[in-house]
Formats: sequence, structure tokens, C-alpha cells
Amino acid sequence: MLEKDETPAEPRASSESQARNILIIGAGQAGLQLAMSLREEGFAGNVTLIGDEADLPYQRPPLSKAYLRGEADIDNLRLRPEAFFDQHRVTLRRGERVARLERAARHAVLASGETLSYDHLILATGARNRRLDIEGAGLEGIFQLRSRPDADALKDGLRACRRLVIVGAGFIGLECASVTRALGKEVIVVEAADRPMPRTLSAETASAFLRMHHESGVGFVFEDSVTRLHGDTAGRVIGVVTRSGREIAADLVLIGIGIVPNIELAADSGLEVANGIVVDEHLLTSDPAISAIGDCCTHPSRFADGSKLRFESVQNAIDQARCVAARLAGRPKPYASVPWFWSDQGKWKLQIAGLSTPYEKAVRRDGARDGQFSVFCFSGGRLRGVESVNSPADHMAARKLFGGGAALALEEVESPSFDLRAAALSGGGVKNSHQGSV
Repeated sequence: MLEKDETPAEPRASSESQARNILIIGAGQAGLQLAMSLREEGFAGNVTLIGDEADLPYQRPPLSKAYLRGEADIDNLRLRPEAFFDQHRVTLRRGERVARLERAARHAVLASGETLSYDHLILATGARNRRLDIEGAGLEGIFQLRSRPDADALKDGLRACRRLVIVGAGFIGLECASVTRALGKEVIVVEAADRPMPRTLSAETASAFLRMHHESGVGFVFEDSVTRLHGDTAGRVIGVVTRSGREIAADLVLIGIGIVPNIELAADSGLEVANGIVVDEHLLTSDPAISAIGDCCTHPSRFADGSKLRFESVQNAIDQARCVAARLAGRPKPYASVPWFWSDQGKWKLQIAGLSTPYEKAVRRDGARDGQFSVFCFSGGRLRGVESVNSPADHMAARKLFGGGAALALEEVESPSFDLRAAALSGGGVKNSHQGSV
């Protein structure tokens, strides 16, 4: 039954509350959160969670940090113990792969040939690492980092490594660079753009992180790309060659050039896809019996100026899972969470609320301590994102500000008396009336 403030014309969401068999494909953060949230919402039907990894569902962010440093093991990474699934009547199918969907019959067919039926299906298929398809890509000593086996292989390889070359100066690459430098290894990062983390950070914050990494001993090569990987006679990597002709020796190479959403299952079944599985404001696909959440889906967002957004973060996975669980339990609301994420690199913690890029003007406000600051990114005269470094209070205030729909003017932030936390508590400047604004 719809609540009073809900519009009545949502028959799909209403009928979904009658679903008795929920099938979730993908046992990562989004898929597991959905199963948990369904039970928290009082859903009493059958819940089946299918994952293609043999492990119990686990956290991925620590793989490039605490787990790689040896400060966390698999028990620390697991999101829930095995007993949880029996206690909450969630059927977990580990090490299984769904080969195809039969949408008309509402069936999912496993690679083994077994058929599972559903009343509602949720695609939480995540993403995979983008591959570097160049000469030498099959040599030994070349790694990527997405799963626990990936992290285990990299950790083993680093023991005898003297120099690691990282291709890509994104979050994963720089987090691994920090850990590897702390282990006393030489690190060189090759990035095609002119600065680190170019897709997500302002030039101001990126420059600060570059200085920090330089001071820790990480070397960088910008505006160049790896075009070939050198190997020895035993078939092991010994170096990289860049587009400009530079040759860099390496004992190991880590590829970190982004991820690709796992959309093949959706596309092959005829669902709409475009840089992800396309969903509406309720996270429903073009099939009313199928939803999609997490890294694999692209959704409407007021933070994307009316276009669709595919956002790779733990926050997005969790919040979308909760949104779908509430809808399936009969309490539909559009997905409207503020995007935020974080990265730990060395002794610095970066936290971002909103979307910083693209931007036209950035204003830096320093905190009380050295290395503590926030950068406010504006576009079209509106605040779009706040990048906070070693300043969790600023980050929480920014999330509160965005969540309340308040707007800050550029001149407010530039004023010497500006206080972000006070602005968040008071509701900020003015409320946004335009859905596409932030």
C-alpha cells in the first residue's frame, strides 16, 4: 500500500510487493546489502543470492590498503559470517555463474544448465577491470586488483619485488603506490593525463596529492602511455615501453586503468544498456520485473544535470540496495542519495561529497592543521562537489548541505568568514528549486 505522500500512479512498484521469489545476481556489496535490507524491511519471501566467486561476500576497498599491507585478513574482509545466511533465510549460491536470462518465463539459467525462477530479479553484477590489450600483456608478473585472489597474487609478488610500475594514476593505483612505498619498494606511476586522478578530482586537490606522493618517493610519468611490455626469455615482465619511447624497468607491473560495467547478461537479454544497465529513478530496468544496482547500472541523478550517472562507490551500492528493498517491500521512493566516496593514500584521507568534475572554479579553504583542507568546486555558478582532505567534519557537513538541497554561492565560500559546518547546520544559502542543480 502506498504511503500518503506517494503519487498513486506506480502500479509496477505496488505489484512488486506481491513478489515471493527474489533472485539477486551478484554477491558483492550491493547484492548482499539488498538481501540484508529485504529482511530488515520485513520481506518474508524467498531470497536467493548468486555469486561467481567461491568466497563469502567480502569488502573490496581494503584490498588495496589494509589487506595489501598485511594488516587485515579474509576474516576482517567478510561482510557477514556463513551463519548469517541460514539465520536470515538467504540462499547463497557461491561459485555459480548465470549464463542467460529468459525474461518471458522469468528464468535465470546457470552455466551448469540449472534453471532458477524469479518474481523479481536484481542485477548487481558489478564491474571488471579494464584490460590493457598491448604486446606483452600475457607475460608473468603483470597484475590487476579487483578481487581477493588478485590481492593475494600481488601481495606475494611484492615480497621479492624491487620496482613496481603502475599503469594509471587513479584511486587503486595510488593507494597501491602508497602501500608499496611503505614496504620500501621503488614505485613509478605512468598516467596518460596531465595529473593524478583526473576524472574525479580538481586540479587543486590533485596537485596536493601529487606533492604528497612525490615527498614519499613515488615517481610519476604524465602525458604518456604504455604501449608495450618487455619480457625476458622465461616469459616474465622486465619493463614497459611508453608511447614517447621511454623504457622503464620493472619487476612487477600493476594495471589500473579503470573498470568496465558487467552489462553482457542484460544486453544479451535485450535490456537497455548505455555505459551500464539503464534504470529509471526507482532503479527499474526496461523490464518491470528486473532492477539493477551498484557499479553495473546507470541512473538518473540531479548531480549529473539531467543526464544519467554510473557511480562506482560503496555508498552508491548500499543506498541503491536499500532503495530497491524498500520498493519490493511496498514502500517505493525515487533514488536520490548524495554521491560520496573516499580514498586513503598514505597518511592522507580524501573524502568527496557530490561530483567535483567537470568544474569551472575551485576554491581551497585550509584547515587548522598542516595537510588539512577542503576544495569547493563550482560550475554554472553552483556548488557541485566538495573535496575534503584530512577533514572528516567538512565532509560530513558537505553531505548534509547537499542532502538538504541547499546552495552556496561562490562569494560565500570565498569570504574569509565562511564556515562550512555553520552553513550546513543553518541549511546553507538558498534551496535549489531546479531539479538538475546541486
